[in-house]
Amino acid sequence: MKFNKIFHYVIGVIFWCFVAAIAGLATLVLIYGNDLPDYKNLATYAPPVATRLYAADGSLLIEYAAERRVFIDFEDMPKQLINAFVAAEDQNFWTHPGIDMRGIVRATLNNTMRLFGFNKKFTGASTITQQVAKNFFLTSDRTISRKIKEAILALRLERSFSKQHIMTLYLNQIFLGARAYGVGSAALMYFNKPVKDLSLSECAFLASLPKAPNDRNRAVERRNYVLGRMVKDGFITKQEADIAAAEPLNINSGFTEQMEMDFQYFAEDVRRSLLDQIGRETLYNEGLYIKTTIIPEYQRAAATALAKELDAFNKNRGDGEQKLQGAIIAMNPHTGRILAMVGGRSFIESSFNRATQAYRQIGSTIKPFVYLAALEKGYGPQTLILDAPVVGWRENNKEWKPENYDRKFLGDITLRFSLETSRNVPTVRLVEDIGVRDAIETAQRFGVYPKNLEGGRLNESLALGSGETTLEKLVLGYSAFVNGGRAVQPRMVDYIEDRYGNVIGGQSHKQIEWNPELLPPQSDEFGEPLSDAQSLYQIVSILQGAVERGTGKQARVSGHTIAGKTGTTNQVKDVWFVGFSKNLIAGVYLGYDTPEPLGKGAGSHMAARVFADFMKTALQNESNQPFPVPDGLTFVRVNRNSGVAAAQDPNGIIINEAFKSGQKPNPAKVSDDTNQKPMLGGIF
Repeated sequence: MKFNKIFHYVIGVIFWCFVAAIAGLATLVLIYGNDLPDYKNLATYAPPVATRLYAADGSLLIEYAAERRVFIDFEDMPKQLINAFVAAEDQNFWTHPGIDMRGIVRATLNNTMRLFGFNKKFTGASTITQQVAKNFFLTSDRTISRKIKEAILALRLERSFSKQHIMTLYLNQIFLGARAYGVGSAALMYFNKPVKDLSLSECAFLASLPKAPNDRNRAVERRNYVLGRMVKDGFITKQEADIAAAEPLNINSGFTEQMEMDFQYFAEDVRRSLLDQIGRETLYNEGLYIKTTIIPEYQRAAATALAKELDAFNKNRGDGEQKLQGAIIAMNPHTGRILAMVGGRSFIESSFNRATQAYRQIGSTIKPFVYLAALEKGYGPQTLILDAPVVGWRENNKEWKPENYDRKFLGDITLRFSLETSRNVPTVRLVEDIGVRDAIETAQRFGVYPKNLEGGRLNESLALGSGETTLEKLVLGYSAFVNGGRAVQPRMVDYIEDRYGNVIGGQSHKQIEWNPELLPPQSDEFGEPLSDAQSLYQIVSILQGAVERGTGKQARVSGHTIAGKTGTTNQVKDVWFVGFSKNLIAGVYLGYDTPEPLGKGAGSHMAARVFADFMKTALQNESNQPFPVPDGLTFVRVNRNSGVAAAQDPNGIIINEAFKSGQKPNPAKVSDDTNQKPMLGGIF
């Protein structure tokens, strides 16, 4: 009888405690549950995701995001990665209703014993579901009210969503250090691999990060702790844990930062362009996949070649106020796809991109456009031009006396020889004969000079490169020499996909990769050619001569057909080289940011040397491809200096010269003291 009374008493106490707990819980729900945020939008969770730039070969270049994040579906997460987080963070995740009563009791006992001096670790009782509730909707304040709200939200989340969905939310939202949010971004940041390729050891390491995401000192210890928990929970065997614990942790948290350093000038130009096109919110939060045109091997070769020349020059000049700067840009001349771009010595020192933003005088790199204007008017490579002093000319109300770089005059020389050796005085005489407007119009037509040059700004000195433009515009202009006269626009991005794989940006399909075997674009794709094919080939042939035996000898690449032109401004303040093979064009600029003479020994050979170093790497696995010859040209062996047929003037350099219909070699001199007059133009 007495036992029955005690039993009923205990049952009563338990009952009323249960009623009190229910009442208390109901009260807490009434107090804290009415103003909780709406959690139902998590059913279609689309987190802010980092936009990523990829190179032409698919390798990651850089991210644009306030938070680094890559969204991963539950089905795409390795089983052991999920198990590692469960073992480390919430052993009862798959069975509890959102809060873990056993975990709460265990944590309460451990923490109470710790207060009384027992050797127990301080433990928490937040479940993965509670962490989702906190991370999405609540603050991290250590208050009773926040913990109550967290528990209520966790219970509601469990009633509304599957365990798989909650785990997906958690693993894509959790902060794991190094600005990485979610396991997808962390796998790339720490190990440079997607989550599907993570080893057991790497999975355990990521699962150890939520407790101390920025502490690397105990990385191995914490990874091994997670492996031990996985053994206790039955996810892996002791043998599997031992093998994983013996695996070195090759954490590569600097990978993305290093890639950023290598590609920052290019990436910054892409960023500025996309900000104008799609806006900041889309660029930074919508997880775009941006396939760029850059080729990493070319980029590294360009950066190395430029740095080598700049470092050598600056070292020899000592600690001056200014350091020599420079830029290099490489393109496919047929498509305008930018394959490499370096805009200066260091992006950290200066983000100013000297490949696209620096307007500088371009010196003799303008001359091919002037000589093309003459070829279009019927001049030929063999046409004689007088290289003799010019006096009495005035420009901008000042007397102007153009000079050659060597301060010498050679008399009658061929148009080819004049351009190959970059003679100034014959160029001025050529401009005077064909007309300043026509000479400069060619440079404008090819996009090198702006089209709004009028009046007094159209003068002979422009034909010698006193006008300003950017390296990018100059390279685009030269591209038309070798691509059939097509005006191409610079292209940095092939295509953009949103996070769901849809191509955006007004493109209905991905950009077809350029293949050297493809035929050039049809005329209706890019409009009418900027010049006729025969005149363009004659310019290309002369520029090939400039590299082989003229001012561009430093740009030669053994085993490859290269054409190009040097450029030096007055007092050697800026030096240039633009050159190309059949399918690759590159331009180099060197100079101080505040223009001043580079000093003794400096010259365009420095820029040509950078070009050659780059091209040697870029073309090392390519077979030689001569420039294509258009129909209608006749080739005759002539003396390069006189333009006379080799049979009549065999002494000196003999070349195969390209003649249009109606053109022919110069006649031989009648006597040593009788000079042959120019064939066209009356130039004296």
